[in-house]
Amino acid sequence: MVSHVDRRGLLTGAVATVGLAALPARVWAQASTTDARSTAILEVARREAERAGDTLWRRDIAGIADFGVHSATPRFHFANLENGTVRSFRVCHGSGSDPEHDGYLNYYSDQEGSNCTSRGAYITWEWYVGRYGTSIRLGGLDPTNANALPRAIVMHSAAYATPEHVDRWGKMGRSNGCFAMSPDDFREALWGLSGGRLLYADSLNIS
Repeated sequence: MVSHVDRRGLLTGAVATVGLAALPARVWAQASTTDARSTAILEVARREAERAGDTLWRRDIAGIADFGVHSATPRFHFANLENGTVRSFRVCHGSGSDPEHDGYLNYYSDQEGSNCTSRGAYITWEWYVGRYGTSIRLGGLDPTNANALPRAIVMHSAAYATPEHVDRWGKMGRSNGCFAMSPDDFREALWGLSGGRLLYADSLNIS
């Protein structure tokens, strides 16, 4: 099943009014009453961690992928639920979700062979060595991403996710539906997000 993303409709939400025109590749943000962006990200992380419940092994850090914004934007957020900080990185979406290759995700799907990104909550599992080197296996927790394991939807590093790629093309490359990051950023994901933590993906339009 393929779901279409109406970016115009989503942008009417209050979080879309947050000004973030000049974000660097990596952003540190301390949540406060005046930091609407970090507050919104942390609220999503807390809500989804609560929804996942005891399925999660660790609840200190959650990954929030906001596919409502362009791929050149740091839109993968490490939400630290213990100290209230947010760190933001770039992440790729699937080629089937962006057939025009314009940097925007337009479709979600969990069908095998779709090469699409799937929305919903995931649990991060163990490291393993695969096609893209060390990767993080993922388990889908929702009906919208239940095929994550048979589709081999994982987190991994990729050359098409580097800052140099974005500088040259103005956008990230596309994966086969995996959460691909630059090698440097992915090293932080290995330490900060693997081992039973939450990853949640949707078009949130917070970034």
